[in-house]
Amino acid sequence: MITDVKPKDETVHVKRYKIQHSIDEYTFPTEATIHDVRFDEKYIHVGLTDQRVLSIPLWWIPTVYNASMEDRKKFKINQSRTMIVWDPDDCGINDEISIAEYLGPARGGIRSVYSPREPKRRVAEAKPKSKKK
Repeated sequence: MITDVKPKDETVHVKRYKIQHSIDEYTFPTEATIHDVRFDEKYIHVGLTDQRVLSIPLWWIPTVYNASMEDRKKFKINQSRTMIVWDPDDCGINDEISIAEYLGPARGGIRSVYSPREPKRRVAEAKPKSKKK
């Protein structure tokens, strides 16, 4: 195809910025341990010792979601400060939550949103046969 458009010599200007802070000045968490836990009507809010707050929807944990607010508050934090544990002898909940399960991508067997996906193979569909008259 022939056109009358002629190529232009264009100069691309790249704007460069000075780096304000080196990577050494940033803080990256190295571990996640529980500092405190509080509840509202929709979430468990887990305060971590590095000042992050993890909010987990209650409906993700049916035993806690269906329990009363009084029973929800009868939890214990394990010795390593990585799990919230409810003892059925103390309340109506028999469950434990490991915060590590709520910090990263989905567990094995469930595809993570960050992992590359396999291309879907297309299966050729049979063409409808024309009816002979």
